[in-house]
Amino acid sequence: MPLSIGIVGLPNVGKSTLFQTITKIQVNIANYPFCTIDPNVGVVAVPDERVDKLAELTKSVKKIYTTIEFYDIAGLVKGANKGEGLGNKFLANIRETDAIIYVLRAFLEKDIVNTRQEVNPVAEKEILDTELILKDSETVEKRMHALSGDFRAGKKDAVKEYEVLEKVKGFLDQGKILIEQGFSEEEEKIIAQYQLLTAKPRFYLLNGRDEEVPQSIIEEFKKNNWQFLIVDVLTEFGATDLTREERISLGLPEESEMGLLIKKAYEILGLITFLTTGPDETRAWTLKKGSLAPQAGGAIHTDFESHFIKAEVINWQTLLDASGFIKAREKGLIRTEGKEYLVQDGDVIEIKHNA
Repeated sequence: MPLSIGIVGLPNVGKSTLFQTITKIQVNIANYPFCTIDPNVGVVAVPDERVDKLAELTKSVKKIYTTIEFYDIAGLVKGANKGEGLGNKFLANIRETDAIIYVLRAFLEKDIVNTRQEVNPVAEKEILDTELILKDSETVEKRMHALSGDFRAGKKDAVKEYEVLEKVKGFLDQGKILIEQGFSEEEEKIIAQYQLLTAKPRFYLLNGRDEEVPQSIIEEFKKNNWQFLIVDVLTEFGATDLTREERISLGLPEESEMGLLIKKAYEILGLITFLTTGPDETRAWTLKKGSLAPQAGGAIHTDFESHFIKAEVINWQTLLDASGFIKAREKGLIRTEGKEYLVQDGDVIEIKHNA
């Protein structure tokens, strides 16, 4: 299944324009709140020059990139957790995603209706945080209520779960985002089953030009280690189909900032990419950072994990520098790795198995 990212923000901050820019799918971007009624979903490829270069090297017929699903979710407003605006429906849609992008208004354009009295990305972040925290509190309280009988009866599993939920509720009551708190591996497994909104990885897109974002705002994000990008979404929207040369001639960055955003979304989920390449296809595969070689086999085919024998591994750049597998093998650059090998980002892998 593709990774999924929910795009959230207050009304008219540029969410749907961002979505359209990323996916090139036409969506309703009318200038009024709640024009997006159902979440628009777009699947996009993660830009990867390694796929392009390896495909050229091995003369692959096909190139297959990793993908991310982006969900454009209608604007939240204060009180969304209680159903204000169209809140409950959209908060439920966010629950299905792996991570969240907060789109925060930094642009000063007065023609775009602002549902707030000021342009303040930090204040917008706090409103969104509050709505997600309140929704999580509601979810946790319901589960604690359902567990209360077994908890009082001293049932072991119920006691453990209830204690974890009490810890979670304590953080939420303090207005804290769960992803920023410390939990053990066992606690995280219990928390994961509830798909809590504030337990999802997130980063922040400040929608505006660099010069529109006050230094004080930038310092606030850096101080709190909130991962962010400043992107002028409207400009990128207008430049979607421009070539690199045309971007340069217009004074824009050579590469689209959308590519950087998509890569960032991939990184915050703690993922790496390994590759396979040959005449049929060059393909990028998604894997959790810290995975072992058999799990890489499992990403390709479930039988490859259970019937794993060994993996032949070479870094993608080393393979390019060697001008292909034959010369890389002659030079002894291809390593044979066993079940305990920790897969690295950029590894080109061939799995040997007896499936």
